[in-house]
Amino acid sequence: VQLVESGGGLVQAGGSLKLSCAASGSMLTINVMGWYRQAPGKERELVASITSRGTTKYADSVKARFTISRSNDKNTMYMLMNSLKPEDTAVYSCAYVDEQGGSWGQGTQVTVSS
Repeated sequence: VQLVESGGGLVQAGGSLKLSCAASGSMLTINVMGWYRQAPGKERELVASITSRGTTKYADSVKARFTISRSNDKNTMYMLMNSLKPEDTAVYSCAYVDEQGGSWGQGTQVTVSS
C-alpha cells in the first residue's frame, strides 16, 4: 500500500489545518490507519488512529482539537486540526496496517507559529 500525505503548512497559533492521506494499492477490508508526528529531538508519537469500521483513538494532547476521519470509498484518511499550538509543530506521517503488514507515508511538515 502506498500512502501520500498532503495539507501541511505554516499556520498561526489558534489556526486550523486539514491533512489528507491518499492510499493506493491492495488494501484489505480490515485495516487501521493513523497519523503519527515527530518533532525535532523527540520520539515519534501516535496522534490518532481510525479503523476500517470507524473506531477512533486520540492522544490526550490532541483530544477535542483534532478529528480523524476516513473515506473508504476514496481510500483517503483525513485529520482536521483545530486550535493549533506551537507544540503541535512536527512532521506528520500517515500509516496503514493490516494483517499482511504496513506502510508509511513520506510525511508532511506542520509548523505552528506563536
